[in-house]
Amino acid sequence: MNNFTFYNPVKILFGKGQIAAIANEIPEDARVLITYGGGSIKKNGVYEQVMNALKGRSVTEFGGIEPNPQYETLMKAVSQAKSEQIDFVLAVGGGSVIDGTKFIVAAMEFEGEEPWDILSKKTPVTKAVPFGTVLTLPATGSEMNSGSVITRAETKEKFSFGSPYTFPKFSILDPETAFTLPQRQISNGVVDAFTHVLEQYLTYPVNAPLQDRMAEAILITLKEEGPKVIQNPQDYDAMANFMWCATMALNGVIRVGVPTDWATHYIGHELTALHGIDHARTLAIVLPSLLRYKLESKKEKLLQYGERVWGVDAGTEDERIEATMQATIAFFESLDIKTKLRDYEVGQDTIKEIVKRFEERGVKNLGERADIQVQDVEQILTMSL
Repeated sequence: MNNFTFYNPVKILFGKGQIAAIANEIPEDARVLITYGGGSIKKNGVYEQVMNALKGRSVTEFGGIEPNPQYETLMKAVSQAKSEQIDFVLAVGGGSVIDGTKFIVAAMEFEGEEPWDILSKKTPVTKAVPFGTVLTLPATGSEMNSGSVITRAETKEKFSFGSPYTFPKFSILDPETAFTLPQRQISNGVVDAFTHVLEQYLTYPVNAPLQDRMAEAILITLKEEGPKVIQNPQDYDAMANFMWCATMALNGVIRVGVPTDWATHYIGHELTALHGIDHARTLAIVLPSLLRYKLESKKEKLLQYGERVWGVDAGTEDERIEATMQATIAFFESLDIKTKLRDYEVGQDTIKEIVKRFEERGVKNLGERADIQVQDVEQILTMSL
C-alpha cells in the first residue's frame, strides 16, 4: 500500500426528513444564498422544505445553474453574492449545482485578475465562503469531496479544480428528494458512480485488499440497486443504497494508498465541452476502449474485477477479460447508456479536434502509470467510434 494522507471534514446528515436539520447547521445571523438548477426543486417540495428550515433567516437565491455548470453563469452568481454580502451559500441540487457552488464560493474570495485562472492556470484556492449542500441527484459524489468541474461556454473548455477550502460544511442526503428524477438522470448517476469507482480500482495491485474490497462492494451494490431504482425511483431503500454508493464512490475513502487513473474522465470532459454529451455517457464511451487499449498494464486488476464483480472465473485470461468487458458494456447498455461515439453522431473530426487541443495544452502522461500520451488518446477515441 502506498503512503497517504486522508482528510474529509464533511458532515453527512442522511435520511428522510433531514432537510429540517439545516436550521442547526447554518449560523442564525448568516446571509444565505441558495443556489439551484432548472427549478425542479420548486416542483418536488424540496424548495419548500429548505425555506421552512431557514424561516426567519436572511435568504436570497440564484437559480439556473446548468448541467455542466458554465463559468459565465457562475460569475453572475458571484456578482450577486458579493453585492448582497453573502457569507453562507446553500447548494440545493445535484453535482452540477454543487460543483458550480464550489466555484462560486472560491471566486467570491479570489484576489487574482480573473477567477477562470483557478481552472485554466490551476491558481490555488486559499480561502472560500462556507457552504453546505442538499443533494437531489446521486451521481458525482460532489456532496462529500472538494472537487469541481466547470465549463466555459465561450471557449468550449471544461476544467477541474479542488481545494481543502471547497469541502462542504455539511451535506443533507434525503433519498426522498430523488423520487421524481427522470430515468435518464438516474441512469447517468449509476454509470457515473460506477465509473468513478473503476477509475480508482482498475489500475494495478499494490497489496491494498481493504480498498479493493470496498471498491468491489460499491460496484456490486450499484449493479444490484441501480436497476431497481430505475424501475421504481420511489423505492426508498433502493434509492438510499444508490445515493450512499454514489457518495462513497468519490469521497476519497477508496482512493487512499492506491494508484488512480482518471484518463477516462480527462478525455470524456472534451466530449462534453465540444458536444454537450452527458458526462456519464462520455465515460461509458471512453472507458471500454481505454481498458482494451491498456489491457496488458491493467490485466491483473481486470481479472480480479471480472471474478469478484461479474463472476467471470472460467476460460483463458484473454477470454475472461473479454467476458468482463462485455459484462461491463452490457450493464451500461441495460441502463440505456450507449457506448460508442457513433451513437452520439460524433466522428473523426471531433477526435482530431481533441488531439489538437491536447497538443496545444501540452497534455501528457495521463493514467495511473503516466504512460498515456496524446497519440494514445487518439487511438483510444478511434476505438470508440
